[in-house]
Amino acid sequence: MRKKELAIFLSGLRGFAVRKESLEQRESESEIIADVLWKAYMLGDIEGKIIADLGCGTGIIGIGCLLLGAKKVYFVDIDEDAIKVLKENLSKLEGNLRRKAVIILKDVSKLSKKDVKNVEVVIQNPPFGVKKRLDRVFLEVAFKLVNVVYSFHRLDVERFVYAFSRDHGFKVTHLWKYKWPMKAVARKHRKRIRYLPVGCWRLERFLK
Repeated sequence: MRKKELAIFLSGLRGFAVRKESLEQRESESEIIADVLWKAYMLGDIEGKIIADLGCGTGIIGIGCLLLGAKKVYFVDIDEDAIKVLKENLSKLEGNLRRKAVIILKDVSKLSKKDVKNVEVVIQNPPFGVKKRLDRVFLEVAFKLVNVVYSFHRLDVERFVYAFSRDHGFKVTHLWKYKWPMKAVARKHRKRIRYLPVGCWRLERFLK
């Protein structure tokens, strides 16, 4: 599957039925996700790998990984409503790909290696941490699970990502920058859509 084909397929997946502000949910941008997944594929981090999509929401990242040849994908989320949409999105895949998907309804902060056996790579689009600093929680869990992490964050916390990664024994190998479209979800939002500077970091453990 080419990158353009991947983006088209991902754009056809259902988003959140109801976005929950308490979980800082946001719609994934198919073009951006496809670009990052294609880069990860070219770096050898998807094909044949066991991957965890933490805070998977409706599953766009994990489904993209399956389409690019992942051996298995763990879809992890705490929101039952999002999982329902995820299952609907997975139904659009061929049976052999669906069988490679493992759904885990669980708080990411309580996730352990036993839940995601033999996982090799985490690719996640966590909450941006505006209210509860959940971005920190997601990174910390990812660092405990694998040696390679792809993680989306606001660019204004770039120094935090570098420092937090270093403190946990990880280095930044790549950073890709994007303008993430944030659609208005409340009356207080004056603009129908605004663009937020966002980055996706590839983080790799310092191996002794």
